[in-house]
Amino acid sequence: MSVAAVSVRPFSKNCVGRGRHMGASGWDYSVPHQEDLVGAFDALRQKVFEEREYYWGPGGDWRPEEERLPWPETEEELWEHELVQHDGTHSILDIFQIIGPDEEPDYSTMKQVTEEEALRVLGTRKLTRAHVPRFEEFDYWRWYGRCAVLHDDQGEPREIYFWGFSGD
Repeated sequence: MSVAAVSVRPFSKNCVGRGRHMGASGWDYSVPHQEDLVGAFDALRQKVFEEREYYWGPGGDWRPEEERLPWPETEEELWEHELVQHDGTHSILDIFQIIGPDEEPDYSTMKQVTEEEALRVLGTRKLTRAHVPRFEEFDYWRWYGRCAVLHDDQGEPREIYFWGFSGD
């Protein structure tokens, strides 16, 4: 699976006023479209883990070298560390499952933007890359992710865009 773009970016816009993201990092990823959303999500999570594109506090370079732990070899090993359990990874690894359109978001879940939600919020059923800067208008919370299918100018699905905020 190729990841078109992987970025982990700190989120600061309106942090204090809305109180939804204090201490959290914003992250976003884009992958080529595929019909199997869960498969795309799982493959992306695996790629982020394997390429170490996440915050690994126990091995952080801010620690004295003798206190740094090596990168974990498995996700299970990653989540064994108390610091990671508390602070998270500030990445999509903090999200464990995609929920259905009628389910209420919960800690570490991701919800896809439906065509109806896209129409209500952005005035279109077919989202494109040009809409991404406005995705903050969709409902989102800390420790919760969103995803959307992005279309080309002909209305064909081209990529899946994942974004969220997590970490302490």
